[in-house]
Amino acid sequence: MASNIVTDKESVAVRVRPGGRQTVVEIKVGPDDMGKLIGKGGRNIDAIRAVVRAAGLRHRQRVQVDVA
Repeated sequence: MASNIVTDKESVAVRVRPGGRQTVVEIKVGPDDMGKLIGKGGRNIDAIRAVVRAAGLRHRQRVQVDVA
């Protein structure tokens, strides 16, 4: 999803760190695309977090999305 929002698709890196009951998803983008990923008032990143959390709940996992 993040690569569809940003301009420089090659700068997107997603790292998943699984844990016992919680998984952390870290999204890294270039400095020019940080604002696009977050969106006005945080709308884009909030939407991404909601979708990822919903997917995690189906597997009984808590998922935290971090932007770096």
